[in-house]
Amino acid sequence: MMNDDSPFTIIKASGEQAAFSYGKLRASLKHTGAGDPLIEQIIRTVRNELYPGISTREIYNRAFAMLRKDTPVFASRYKLKKAIFELGPTGFPFEKFVGSVLQYSGYEKETGKVVPGTCVDHEIDVFARKNGIITLVECKFHSEQGRKCDVKIPLYIHSRFLDISSAWKKNYGNNLSEPWVVTNTRFTSDARKYGRCAGLYLLSWDHPEGDSLKERIDRLGLHPVTSSTLMTKREKQFLLDKGIVLCRDLCEEPFMLDHIGVSEKRKTRILEEIGQLCSSENYLREKKG
Repeated sequence: MMNDDSPFTIIKASGEQAAFSYGKLRASLKHTGAGDPLIEQIIRTVRNELYPGISTREIYNRAFAMLRKDTPVFASRYKLKKAIFELGPTGFPFEKFVGSVLQYSGYEKETGKVVPGTCVDHEIDVFARKNGIITLVECKFHSEQGRKCDVKIPLYIHSRFLDISSAWKKNYGNNLSEPWVVTNTRFTSDARKYGRCAGLYLLSWDHPEGDSLKERIDRLGLHPVTSSTLMTKREKQFLLDKGIVLCRDLCEEPFMLDHIGVSEKRKTRILEEIGQLCSSENYLREKKG
């Protein structure tokens, strides 16, 4: 295994500069299920093509191309973060996706439910119920990498919750849990600080540690259909417009591919890829075995 020391400075999607880490790249490649020989081959290629100021997008593109050439499903897992961004440009598919994450965690859920407040009514992105406890979930979707949720987002959502909470207690009792704020990017340090102080549950791509959005997706095997490397952008958008957000949804309704005009040969390949993403943990064990 190569030495992970690197003198290179890279440009992140946010425009910030950071030291390049072979260790982080190796960990993300390992997470796809790729074996050590392929991982080290990719690391060598990236090492040879690195230059000061290279963007994370360029590094990603190099690694993605090599994974896709070797085993497409490895590339599908590697592009998970990008696949979440592809749920745009509107936030609705992301709201449905978050609702599915909650559903597969044991919640009953509704999207777009209107809940009365003391002052005004509020449309809630995801209204979730589990063991008699109600959780109100607000989603903040960004279609551009590098954008963060600043403190204004939890401030705004907290004020809405206070209006709802006062009316809810009068009519239904004290069964509201802490409200959730979910984003596909990251929260600023002030946003996290306010969330802790105000009693909000903040869920982002990498927060909280050990139970982040990324980790929940991996644990539950809930990859979005946009993870596919075999479907076109138009085909993916058609599925999203029809409410097919998860790979699991497409596994249950494979006939949706017929409506796009996908050939039987491509349909077989797409469903094989999607099926592997639906059973990530078993597939990873099989590959490593």
